[in-house]
Amino acid sequence: MPTTGERPRPDLPWTGRPGRADLICWAGIALSGLYALALIPLRPVLIGRNPVLLELLTGSMTSIVTAGAFARVGQASLVLAMAAAVPGMIVFDPFFWWAGRLWGRGMLTFVAGRGGRGDRMIARAERLGRRLGWVGVLISYYLPVPAALLFVIAGWTGMRLVTFVLLDAAAALLWIGMLIGLGYFLGQDAVDVAKTISHYGTWASIALVVGVMVVRSVRGRRAAASAPAAEPADVTADR
Repeated sequence: MPTTGERPRPDLPWTGRPGRADLICWAGIALSGLYALALIPLRPVLIGRNPVLLELLTGSMTSIVTAGAFARVGQASLVLAMAAAVPGMIVFDPFFWWAGRLWGRGMLTFVAGRGGRGDRMIARAERLGRRLGWVGVLISYYLPVPAALLFVIAGWTGMRLVTFVLLDAAAALLWIGMLIGLGYFLGQDAVDVAKTISHYGTWASIALVVGVMVVRSVRGRRAAASAPAAEPADVTADR
């Protein structure tokens, strides 16, 4: 129960004071975002030099397609290209399952966002998740909603963690197989593009890092500028 003067936080999926499990789960989800940001400089460097390693680290679509192309021209193992992407894709997914178990609809709102578009996305995800059950997790990457929403629903509706992890890994393999096949079909053309990107990878990495820093700085300034304006309204509401 919130203490006197404690307001709900619309930017968080829980209400009241968080417990230990809430904080650990939240830290895991936050880490997934920080991890993705930290790897931004490596993407253009590795894409044309070692796409299989990039798969392992990020599980990104571009790295998987490129690994398939490298396998076509004999510069990578097809089996390794398939297997390496799985950890990169699913490593943080159990935290979203756990968030569904802990916070339910609050986490759905956090992932989808507030407003009409977010509400429609949540309604679609709930309908698909409840109707399809475990099949929804298995084909989650092919459905017209973010896979994270279906992972949250899996936890919310009581799916066991072991079941979820096995289904998530199978779902990742289904998606990876399609992307590897696309890269294998493109072959040398995709390899040439990837190697060109890596050739200029250092400059591209610097540009990406600067871009991220600028965006974060602008957002921070906007948040700081809007904070004082909201404060008097809060004080009045308390009276």
